[in-house]
Amino acid sequence: MNPYIAIIRIGNCVMSVVAVLLVGIISVGYGITSYLLQLTLGILTVFLITAGGNVINDYYDREVDKINHPERPIPSGKIKPQTAVIYSAFLFSGGILSSYFISTCALLVASYAVFMLLLYESSLKYEGLAGNIAVSILVGMLFVYGGVIFGNLSLMAIFATMAFFANLGREIIKDVEDMAGDINRRTLPKKIGRKKASLLAMSFLYASVLISPLPYLLFGFSIYYILAVLVSDGIFIYAAHIQFKDPHAGQKYVKYAMLAGLIAYLVGGLT
Repeated sequence: MNPYIAIIRIGNCVMSVVAVLLVGIISVGYGITSYLLQLTLGILTVFLITAGGNVINDYYDREVDKINHPERPIPSGKIKPQTAVIYSAFLFSGGILSSYFISTCALLVASYAVFMLLLYESSLKYEGLAGNIAVSILVGMLFVYGGVIFGNLSLMAIFATMAFFANLGREIIKDVEDMAGDINRRTLPKKIGRKKASLLAMSFLYASVLISPLPYLLFGFSIYYILAVLVSDGIFIYAAHIQFKDPHAGQKYVKYAMLAGLIAYLVGGLT
């Protein structure tokens, strides 16, 4: 594969594109056909910014990748580190430019996402909880960006908050799971201990569960949304408790719960 294509990790970019499509459907339901221009620009923005984030990630991880992933474009010598920086800047600029043609708010959200990606890669990824929060903000911002594009920011802010808490809980559980191997990161479990970190993760998962009825209570979502989101909530609650004994299983079940939650959001948007 061409190294300039390989380094952006097409699979991750496509997942981001799918997320924008889903957020669009959740936001405006069948009315998404009226937003084809905004949707196209939004997809382009998210694709390019995700690609730029993957490139800059490989730049900062280039020394570690010499050992763990020597086949990647930078450690293999197919792309020079300086070239990777220029390439990521080009991708980020393209993403920000495409958001400009949507609205000023979209431009601000996209610019902030790029800022958070750069801050995370340059420093926060080694700081444990601060890095967890940064990643979770970026996950939530997909919903915020969709809300800005499709004019449904108040509803999307609720989904963004749920996604933030759920992902933050999962990130902490993953750090508990990786305690033995994290020798260069000051993770929360290493600072406050495994049990306290697990309790905090559980509280974040429960926060996501407690927020989940709001679309039904405040935005007139149908009873079908409640029935669907109860499945997600049940998995979250199970994950919150099993993670004390088995962090690996816990973080996996959180991922399943987030997927079930996304399906519930779709049910709410279409019914």
